[in-house]
Amino acid sequence: MIKKAKSATKKIALEIENQQDYAVQLITANKELALQVIEIKERAAELVIANIELDFQIKEKQKRADELVIANNELAFQNNEKEKRAAELIIANQELIYQNQEKQKRADELVIANAELAFQNQEKQKRADELVIANEELAYQNQEKQKRAEELIIANTELAFQNIEKEKRANELLIANKEIESFTYISSHDLQEPLRKIQSFSGRIFVEEYDNLSAMGKYYVERTKLSALHMQTLINDLLAYSRTNTMQRKFVSSDLNLIVKEAMEMLKEDLIEKQANIEVHPLNTVDIIPFQFRQLIQNLISNSLKFCPSEVKPHIVIKSDFIKYDPTSTKKYHLKLDHYHICIADNGIGFESQFKNKIFEMFQRLHHKSDFEGTGIGLTIARKIVENHNGIITATGKINKGATFNIYLPASQGNE
Repeated sequence: MIKKAKSATKKIALEIENQQDYAVQLITANKELALQVIEIKERAAELVIANIELDFQIKEKQKRADELVIANNELAFQNNEKEKRAAELIIANQELIYQNQEKQKRADELVIANAELAFQNQEKQKRADELVIANEELAYQNQEKQKRAEELIIANTELAFQNIEKEKRANELLIANKEIESFTYISSHDLQEPLRKIQSFSGRIFVEEYDNLSAMGKYYVERTKLSALHMQTLINDLLAYSRTNTMQRKFVSSDLNLIVKEAMEMLKEDLIEKQANIEVHPLNTVDIIPFQFRQLIQNLISNSLKFCPSEVKPHIVIKSDFIKYDPTSTKKYHLKLDHYHICIADNGIGFESQFKNKIFEMFQRLHHKSDFEGTGIGLTIARKIVENHNGIITATGKINKGATFNIYLPASQGNE
């Protein structure tokens, strides 16, 4: 459009220029006409009018040319303004697009922020619920602590009472130990001496007066000898039991393999006579009172030999293992600390399960003494020795299926 306007302006300017040239020519013609005025008087009036008209047209054309220049300038200015508005519009559109993008980002961020806020509110609600529960738990714990505190006061009172009672028991134990020592002295001297005389005289009667005795007399003398021997065994067992109470307990790290070997050596004749098979697995090294534990193993092996049918060869299995105590485990432990488990199992006559505790009581027998010899003290001594080692001994058995003795000893012992 601007180019067309410029072309039109040039055309008008050219026409004006031509008109000016024409005017110049007309002026020249007027001059010539003035020279010829005489000749063309009759044309003069027309020429004056034509000149006036021409002058008026020139003035009008000049006005139109000036107006056209102004219009062109205005048009150029408007075009410039339009171009500026177009450029500004482009910038405004770009800014609007950018703002829309930013608004979309803000909207997306707002969606995320709202979701995060909702999550945080949920978490806060959870924390609030947990706090309520925690406060209730704390209140409960405070109540429990108060109860424990009250129980502790009662326990301390009870403990003080028990300490007084323990002091009394300690004094009573000192007196009892002195009595046991007296009993031990009487058993080892005063009771042994007349018993030895009974055994000696009954033996001499049986040897020296054998031919002079009647059958009933021989029976009486034989029964006297057996009763004296039983009395001797009973006194020795009672002495052994009393020693487990009075002897000083000094623990020594000992190889159980050697302890078992020594116990088997003490029972060598019985093992050979019974044709017993002792199956000893590799054993541990344990803190024990050596001579007491040797007596314990000897008593248990002897018990297995004694309560084995004569037609069966005794088979005794001895083994041990270390048990690591885990307070977090649901496993049932016999001792709540690291300990050793020693197991002695046999193939003897066994016993009914309801007698698993009774067999450890003093003088308790499950069979008639005519069926199996013994005083009923051997397992009592075994239990006492295990207790001296701060341990536990249990027994399991089935009739004619053998018996198993399980011993549990602390892995570490302190010398007393």
